[in-house]
Amino acid sequence: MDLGLHGRTVIVTGASGGLGRAIARGFAAEGAEVVLTYHQDRSAVEKLAGEIGDRAFVIRYDMGADNAARKLVDAVLDRAGRIDVLVNNAVRWGSSAPDPDARFESVPDAEWLTVLRTNVEGALGLSRAVAPAMREHRWGRLVHISSSLAVDGAAGSEYYAAAKAALHGFSRSAAFGLGGSGDILSNVVMPGLTRTDTNGMIVDAAGGHYAALSPLRRLLDADEVAGPVVYLGSAANTGITGQVVAVTGGA
Repeated sequence: MDLGLHGRTVIVTGASGGLGRAIARGFAAEGAEVVLTYHQDRSAVEKLAGEIGDRAFVIRYDMGADNAARKLVDAVLDRAGRIDVLVNNAVRWGSSAPDPDARFESVPDAEWLTVLRTNVEGALGLSRAVAPAMREHRWGRLVHISSSLAVDGAAGSEYYAAAKAALHGFSRSAAFGLGGSGDILSNVVMPGLTRTDTNGMIVDAAGGHYAALSPLRRLLDADEVAGPVVYLGSAANTGITGQVVAVTGGA
């Protein structure tokens, strides 16, 4: 099936992470030009860019920094002249791991505000920055990566879950705000706990619990989540917009 991605320019934020890598590889396999962003781990995205070849280029992107979205978009437009797809995959975790025994009201202000503001404002700010280029070409796809924690919840994840839930509301309204300007679609992909090459400790600790909730009795891997992301971001998707697509193995 031709997904109509050959020659299109795709930004994948957080491409140094396990899921981001799989998403970037998926778009590259369909012939897209892929912008790989990273915050700290440049070596990981450079290795990935080497695998993809001359259709990939690497840009540092700190989603919490002032004017970061504008700088990223300007750099991509200078090189490619267009932005067709944005995958908001980057995430900023807190400085400590979620603690289910901690009281959410005891989390220091600097900690919870950073998690909430950086994740929400980073994704929304970059969506705002790419929108004019998509409206100009009357074509575009936004795919926001959420988490099943946004609807299922878990003690210790209150602020991360709140940030991800915000993407659901934004994407739904953005679908209406963009749809009148052409073939521009906005959707959320909501994975559950997913097995990647960078989250082994989390999978070891909690994988059994989440696998037992799935009809498949297993966790999905990164490629299984990346497939729906690539489809939603492609020209083959002509009618799915404003939706939250759960890719959780049925959990």
